[in-house]
Order: sequence, then C-alpha cells, then structure tokens
Amino acid sequence: MRAIVIDNPGGPDVLEVREVPDPVPAAGEVVITTVAAGVNRADLAQRLGLYPPPPGAPPFPGLECSGHISAVGTGVADWQLGDEVCALLAGGGYAERVAVPAGQLLPIPAGVSVRDAAALPEAACTVHSNVFGAARLGPGELLLVHGGASGIGTMAIQAARAFGARVACTAGSADKLGVCRELGAELTINYRDEDFVEAVLDFTGGHGADVILDIVGAPYLPQNVQALASGGRLIVIGMQGGSRGDIDLGQLMRKRASVQGSTLRARPLDEKAAIVTAVRNELWPVISSGQVRPVIYAVLPLEQAAEAHRVMDSSTHIGKILLSTEA
Repeated sequence: MRAIVIDNPGGPDVLEVREVPDPVPAAGEVVITTVAAGVNRADLAQRLGLYPPPPGAPPFPGLECSGHISAVGTGVADWQLGDEVCALLAGGGYAERVAVPAGQLLPIPAGVSVRDAAALPEAACTVHSNVFGAARLGPGELLLVHGGASGIGTMAIQAARAFGARVACTAGSADKLGVCRELGAELTINYRDEDFVEAVLDFTGGHGADVILDIVGAPYLPQNVQALASGGRLIVIGMQGGSRGDIDLGQLMRKRASVQGSTLRARPLDEKAAIVTAVRNELWPVISSGQVRPVIYAVLPLEQAAEAHRVMDSSTHIGKILLSTEA
C-alpha cells in the first residue's frame, strides 16, 4: 500500500509517499481501506519530531480516517467486511490501509459522506470528552472556545449549541468570525485587536465563561483564569503558544475554579473505547440530524500531504483539511 513516510523530522517536504507493507489485523482489530484521512496539528508536531506515536502505533501520521472494513481480526463480533466506518487512530491514517482496534470504530452518520466522515472522529472525541465529559458543560452555560474556526472549534461551537449551551469564541479574521457566527457563536472576538477577557465579562455582565476550551496554552493562562466564572472549568488541549505560563492561584481559589490538561492520543485502549462509545451514543445523533456537521476547508490527494501541512501551518483554513486516498 501507499503511505506517507517521515524518515527525518523537518518541514512539510519531508513527507514522502512510499510503498510499505499492508497492515494485518491483530486480535480485536480490523483493517480499514481508507477513503480519506483528517489532518490535525498533532500531525505537524509529529512531522517535526515533537510528538512521536505511542508504542505499537503505526509510524505514519494521521489520527483519524474513514473508509470500509477490508479485514477482520479474531474476536471482533460487531463489525463485518464491507462496513463503512470512520475511526479514531493512534497513528497511520495517512495511508491506503490502517489497522485499528474495533473499539475505536464509528459508523458513518446519516447525511455525511464516507469521505467527509474522516473529519469527525478526532474533533468529536476531543470535544465530547473534554467539553461535556471533563468540564460538564450544561444547558445555559457559556463556553468560550479559543480557535473557533479550527476543526476542534467548529465542532465545539455546534455541539455546545446542540445541547443548549451558549458559545463565545476567538478567531483571527473577519471571515473566520463570520463562519463561527453562522455555526452558532453568539459572541465572536478577534484576538488580534480585542481583549477576550473584557469582551466575555462585558457580554456576561461580569459572570464570565463557565467553561473555556483552550488550544493556545501558556500565553492565555492568566487571561483564561480572569475570564472564568465562579466554579468555572478551564480545559487546556493545546500548547500552540508554549507550555509554561503564570497563574494567579489566589484568583483561582476565590473563584473555586479548576484547570485541567488533556490529551487523547496516548490514552489506554479502554479509555479510548469508552470515549468513542459516548460519542456514538450522545453526539452521533445530533450529527445524523444535521444539527452538527463537519466543516471542511479542502480535500487534497494523499500525494499532496506536504501542501496540506503548509495550509495548516499558515492558519488560513476554516474547519478541517482532508487527504483523499482514492485514485
């Protein structure tokens, strides 16, 4: 099969299409013949040598894919050859075939094409496990999403609205903010020339955000705590701005607020399977109903993986970038 191989860390041009051995399903796994794979910032970090795959994962980048099942390992009872699926992966999505534990499979939601479903697993699992799981966002509460026009952001805005929450978000251009409003964000903030703390406190009459989903990390830490409501929950899922920041513990204590960090890729298989099951039971119905949809910026052939990384590096995209493995 063809796959994207990284021999040495570096820029986008180190991504090379090469023939590699086909995967063989272990017990409890299936092999997916892929139609498309989602591109995520974690893939860029892997390309740079900063985010290696966990032990046992394929060496190729790609944390989500869609396609059909072409081989079934022993012990798999709920999936059959030919089933159309999408999947959360520990790696290997940038390839024509990938082996994946059966617990990380999801059916294609109604109304979503097999190709477009590749945009769903990573964002859906990240948003659901953090916003609704760890942070317990409830109806009527305010969610502040940093990077509202990203793949994670567009999913978080729609999912929060579908479950009755209110949404504020930050983004860096008028076009991005416009899309966020179309998806349901009530307050949109241009982080380049607006103070998001001031905007959120003004919008809420001083209450603040009940939940903040942050991809920036260190530079936003003090402001995020300022923007939290009493009893607020800050979930940090990215470190695009750095990993070390200052925090006012007194302010955190007075607000009885919490800060939690989270990653998904290296979690044990049983935890990933539990997240996938929760997503299928709770988030898949609002996707199938059309309340939540994948927002796709571009679909490029596998051979143009380097260009896909350049586009993501530029941060000009809105929503997800996909790589198609179909001829």
